[in-house]
Amino acid sequence: MKIDAVKTFEYIKKKLHDSGDLKSRTVQFFGTQICLCYIAPITDNELLNRTLIYPLINFSAEIKGKDIVQVLQDRVLANQEVTVFSNIQSAIDKLLAGNTLILVDGANKILGCDIEKITVRAVAEPPTSVVIKGPREGFTESLKFNLALIRKRVKSDDFVVKMLEIGKMTKTQVAVVYYDSIADKRVVKDIIKRLQSIKIDGIIDSHYLVAYLQRNKKSLFKQVGDTEKPDILVGKMLEGRVGIIVDGSPIVLTLPFVLLEDLQNSDDYYTQPIRVTFVRALRLVGVVLAVLLPGIYIALELYHYKILPTEFLITIMNSTQGIPFSPFIEILFIILLFEILYEANIRMPQYFGMAMSIVGALILGETAVNAGLVSPPAVMIVALSGITFYIIPGQASQFSILRLLGVLVGTALGIYGILLFCVFILSYLSNFDSYKSAYLAPTAPYIEEDQKDSYMRKTIDEMKKRPKSIANNQHNATRRG
Repeated sequence: MKIDAVKTFEYIKKKLHDSGDLKSRTVQFFGTQICLCYIAPITDNELLNRTLIYPLINFSAEIKGKDIVQVLQDRVLANQEVTVFSNIQSAIDKLLAGNTLILVDGANKILGCDIEKITVRAVAEPPTSVVIKGPREGFTESLKFNLALIRKRVKSDDFVVKMLEIGKMTKTQVAVVYYDSIADKRVVKDIIKRLQSIKIDGIIDSHYLVAYLQRNKKSLFKQVGDTEKPDILVGKMLEGRVGIIVDGSPIVLTLPFVLLEDLQNSDDYYTQPIRVTFVRALRLVGVVLAVLLPGIYIALELYHYKILPTEFLITIMNSTQGIPFSPFIEILFIILLFEILYEANIRMPQYFGMAMSIVGALILGETAVNAGLVSPPAVMIVALSGITFYIIPGQASQFSILRLLGVLVGTALGIYGILLFCVFILSYLSNFDSYKSAYLAPTAPYIEEDQKDSYMRKTIDEMKKRPKSIANNQHNATRRG
């Protein structure tokens, strides 16, 4: 089928519902009409002029008897990548992704040049992964730029990038990245299969994919890792994990995921091991305090007050005397109050954030205590629990739900209920599987070699093997170091 440049452009314009940002430029090339068709907001005007319009206007060599399309491909177009389309719908799809279409009268195919305008924010340290030492670069919302940040650190022909397109309306580009000789091929195949099976109108952020990648969709617990830093992603890939990068999102997903990952921090690998071991122990204690402390407080106050030291018991009794609510209602009221303040503080305009914190945390809390609605120990217990959530920020939302469950169990069954609650959670997580990796590894099952980088950390030169906790190719066992 022969192309009429003007009619084809009119067809594309109609197909895009006369979109106002669809533009064209018609050029006469040795008596043949050529129409350049592009979407203005996502097209680099300077690149369009330099690589397409100027070469077309200024080309003067003899082309008599030659195929114009072939001449354009071989001698005229200065763009680094020229795509040939025989199907107009494929051409329109690329047009919407930033390509400029070249419609040549009388030709039987359409040419496309990628001159997309790449607009990215400045590289900065991500707010979720602040480090004292180590790289401070963070991912941005551009897929191409994020791949460049990874390529800067990965200079190996073993590094693989698999490109997928997900979303009927958004046609979002998704990159699956991994080391071919390290990642478990079955895990890679499973992840790609799950991504290819997604049927959805649009992918706005990488977290849209989480529900499709989770094996246990109804579980409360986090099953997919995430990071905003290229150095962390490369480190995880060197252990056998697979990265999933979504165009438009600075958050990169990683699989397989084990619970220990959130106990670790990128700063750990740029700090003395003895300090890291102490900090990880502190984080573990923080997790226990965050989840169990309010429930234990209620259980002690209701059922087991006799085990408390006398002086401490007298202090609590004096503080709680005259409080009109039961311990359960009191703790629940304070938890809900803190959650409301947290949500309001996040969504409050930045300039009012500090004032909100002062009014909420100091004035409102102090007033509630002075009015006799809540006791100082209860406020302190909930505040301490709330603060320790953010020792491991990746699990804060899960911890908040577990805390409420702990409060209910402590109120109903006391300390024995809290112990049963802990046993139940550990038993449940012990049977969890994340893409051929045990969720509680290397503790359950216990893996001796992986203890060098678990709750304690050895020096880099002692960690010579890739972790067996993560499904990977153990035949290539030299660790990332």
